[in-house]
Amino acid sequence: MVLRLSLLLAVLFALWGVVAPEHMASAASQWLNFTIARFGWFYLLSVFGFLLFALYLAFGRFGHIRLGKEDEEPEFSRMSWFAMLFSAGMGIGLVFWGVAEPLSHFARPASASTAPESAEAARLAMRHVFFHWGLHPWAVYSMTALALAYFKFNRGQKGLISAAFRPLLGSRVDGPIGVAIDVLAVLATVFGVATTLGFGALQIESGLQMLFGVAPSDWLTAAIVVVATALFMLSSLTGLSRGIKWLSNLNIALAILLFLAVVVLGPTGFIFDTFTTTLGDYLGNLTSASLRMSPFSQGDWMASWTLFYWAWWVTWAPFVGMFIARVSRGRTIREFMVGVLLVPALASFVWFSAFGGTALDLQLFGGVDLVGAVKTDVSTALYVMLGQLPGGHFLSLLAMLLVVIFFVTSADSATFVLGMFSSGGSLNPSHRVKLIWGVLLAAIALVLLQSGGLKALQAVLIVSALPFMLIMIGMAVSLYRALDDEERDGRRREIRRLRRLEALERGEQS
Repeated sequence: MVLRLSLLLAVLFALWGVVAPEHMASAASQWLNFTIARFGWFYLLSVFGFLLFALYLAFGRFGHIRLGKEDEEPEFSRMSWFAMLFSAGMGIGLVFWGVAEPLSHFARPASASTAPESAEAARLAMRHVFFHWGLHPWAVYSMTALALAYFKFNRGQKGLISAAFRPLLGSRVDGPIGVAIDVLAVLATVFGVATTLGFGALQIESGLQMLFGVAPSDWLTAAIVVVATALFMLSSLTGLSRGIKWLSNLNIALAILLFLAVVVLGPTGFIFDTFTTTLGDYLGNLTSASLRMSPFSQGDWMASWTLFYWAWWVTWAPFVGMFIARVSRGRTIREFMVGVLLVPALASFVWFSAFGGTALDLQLFGGVDLVGAVKTDVSTALYVMLGQLPGGHFLSLLAMLLVVIFFVTSADSATFVLGMFSSGGSLNPSHRVKLIWGVLLAAIALVLLQSGGLKALQAVLIVSALPFMLIMIGMAVSLYRALDDEERDGRRREIRRLRRLEALERGEQS
């Protein structure tokens, strides 16, 4: 039922975009305006609440509980584990926005009192980037992933979002309510991943244009998506322990190579100064930034950036959460939460310091008009920046290859998880189901690109996140109740064990 309903709704949406793209774009824009006006505050409060809950899980009384059996060992090494969760969770986004977002905030600051393209605008730009890509997204991912992992490996439930609601809903999760929850999870995943694939296709197209002079066109975009789809389907069909694992490790190796090249060939001192200064700014303003809206200025910056990102992370949460849960069996809750919450966030900070810091240094002190490149086409910013460094052509080729592989790893992980969600939680969904979802993801990405590009991607993403945000709140409540019950049962067992020991000691003494 979940497979049929979610496929039907996704296909109807794709057909809507094909038959009436202008109508779809207009409707998406209207939904977006309504959602932001009425529920923008709800996005901010919810994601901040997820962060507080994630920190509590990481350092609270449930940290000793192991995901799986008490003596179970992790299936993957820590390095492979980090590589897979990072590749699935952020890949294309980091490469796409690594240069473009800091320069966008630099050219158009969030506050009207900050002069555009000033030193203060640069400082605030980096702080906003850290905020968008730091602890908040990984709090969303880790909370969802922990709920899925705990109910699957510790309670023996199906690998479904609805299974996490059993402490709240009981047997009703096996009926229409559970089906509705799982269908919403599937649709949120489809729109979130399709948006990311759209970003990847745009940046691959820009790379071909700048490096080889290939003229952009709708046919080129379609060809990129088709070729990439064939690649990620081949990877997905090889299974989790082969294709996805190998490509994730390759991703990390290439990302580290590109990062080190930028640090060494770019303004090294400026990069590290940017990192330390921005990290202090970020930590010092974490709470105020988490709750910041703009009711008195009525600006659209929050909708274009923060709310878009919060919606992006929420729509990716079922997919990334299930994938992280699948590869995290055998780890304690404390190890899981610290690893998922802190390590990728720190890696994001370092990445943006290198790429964003280099771009701002070239803009402020190098006489290079990178802001103009961003205003012309946001997807070209990375290549223009790399072109200013020694060996820029080679670095641009490496960046485009990284985008392609991130495209493949994100998409093949998504087809794997969508297959699980629509196959009753099976840890090994059939190739047929994965193939269906792979083709449909590519089709929806193309539809969104053809019906309005980035604006259409952002609008559909923010609107589709709202219902799943409510589901995530329910998951958090259900997870806490289940962990609290287990902790109490554990204390009762320990008290009974101690009493038996005392009774045995008294018997021996008598």
